[in-house]
Amino acid sequence: MSGRYTPPDETTLGGLVRPAGDRSATRRGTPTSTHASALGSGFLGLGVAIIAALQSMIGIALFLLRIDLYPSILPIAAAWLLLMVTFLGLTITISASGERLPDWLYAVFLAALAAVVWLDIVAIAPLANVGQYATASVSAGFVLLVIVTLRPRWEVLIATALLGIALVGATLATTPLTPVTIPAQAVTVALAIGPGIAGVLLVQGFERMLKRELDRVLVQSTVTAPRLAVGMLASEELARLDLDAEQLLEAVASGEAPLPLPENYAARASTLATELRLHLIEGRRETWLFHAITESEHLGRRVTVSDPGTLAGLLDDVQRDALLAALWLLTPDPVGTATARAVTVSIGPIDPQRTSGPGGLLVPMRLEVSGLRRNRVDPGVWEALDRVGRYSDSTADGALVIEIECRVENPADAARPH
Repeated sequence: MSGRYTPPDETTLGGLVRPAGDRSATRRGTPTSTHASALGSGFLGLGVAIIAALQSMIGIALFLLRIDLYPSILPIAAAWLLLMVTFLGLTITISASGERLPDWLYAVFLAALAAVVWLDIVAIAPLANVGQYATASVSAGFVLLVIVTLRPRWEVLIATALLGIALVGATLATTPLTPVTIPAQAVTVALAIGPGIAGVLLVQGFERMLKRELDRVLVQSTVTAPRLAVGMLASEELARLDLDAEQLLEAVASGEAPLPLPENYAARASTLATELRLHLIEGRRETWLFHAITESEHLGRRVTVSDPGTLAGLLDDVQRDALLAALWLLTPDPVGTATARAVTVSIGPIDPQRTSGPGGLLVPMRLEVSGLRRNRVDPGVWEALDRVGRYSDSTADGALVIEIECRVENPADAARPH
């Protein structure tokens, strides 16, 4: 065999070959990916655009009803015309460009909205009541909703704050503040800045929910894993080691590396052997539950597992699925709570004096949840734990303690021929 060695397209483990250090292109968006396309929030953009359009129609109706009150119709008409052109132009441009809003277009959009607010204030300033007669400037706040899925949250909040400052400044400069006029001013400012703030919170909540659901789908794949196995991250590392070993053997077979091996090749072979040995050892100590916790961004920060006997691997698929469901419910997102809950899962040891009948074992499990009172537990937790095994709960040192007896099949009996 001669010639330059060309790495295969696929390793013997069935994984695609990538050079060492490269990252999968499917793990994260490219540098040019947009805020919306990266998280699938484009449909939110469509929904908020419809809301902005409906509110603009209401604003135009109010403008037409009060058209005789304006000292000059030109500024307010120009404000509405510019707002409609900006809104429609931005919507069409975003749709045509694949939900992208480059910086230059964002700057033009903000400049147009600033002109709309200025024209609206100029038109209603002689009426000495910004809160009652402002229309286009309020709709400008709703039009800001169009960009909540396309720009960073802080940019939307800054634009919303500037709009609020402009309206407050115009109110202080032109409107006499009395107990009669103050409510209208407050409502108008709230209507103008409310959509931007609500839109940011909506997108933030959607992203958090989507990331958590993706995390759950990833973790759920461990339910059907063998009792002892490597995780998804370790599988990728094994694929890399497999490729390195193939390249080393190919070098020996082609004569590129003479025998006995030179020092650099010998060191490389020793390193590969050590890494493979470590992976084999880890594969005999790590259960599906260990990988489910460590490979989850959410559970990994809140759940600790102690399973020296690798007994979690004895649970069947139904028990595994129920246990994961309970852990998800016991570790909600900390938003809105004082502190994030911490859960400690301790499994074993098995009491040889206790069995669940012929061919069965009782695996003791203990869940300790800090900072949680029993009356605050989601009812779904008890339903899930009922599928794991018989349980009892108590409170100790401010933590909820749940003791579970899991009935599992004895692996020794399962291996015997029937």
